[in-house]
Amino acid sequence: MNSDTSLSASAAAPRSGFASFAEFYPFYLGEHSNRTCRRLHVVGTVCLIALPLYVLLTQHWAALLLEPVAAYGFAWTGHFVFERNRPATFKHPLWSALGDFRMTWEIFSGRIAW
Repeated sequence: MNSDTSLSASAAAPRSGFASFAEFYPFYLGEHSNRTCRRLHVVGTVCLIALPLYVLLTQHWAALLLEPVAAYGFAWTGHFVFERNRPATFKHPLWSALGDFRMTWEIFSGRIAW
């Protein structure tokens, strides 16, 4: 998957229940067909991972209060401003989080276009 069109072409029709993450992930990718939205998700996911490491190294515990901003601020901006859809987090929070990590990995590994 190296283009925006391949992401939207592989998307399943939206529905409320999925039997597995493998079934959910094509839907997830379809909800992230906009390149800017994907990029904002990657920034948010990297911040989500980096912030606790920063806190552990610096002992600035109050910085953990920024975790929700890191986790959702970038991603929701991508959805509401660029993708113009509702984040899947609202109906599928666990699988959406897994989708964020998988999509970030696939972007870093070159399987999905940056």
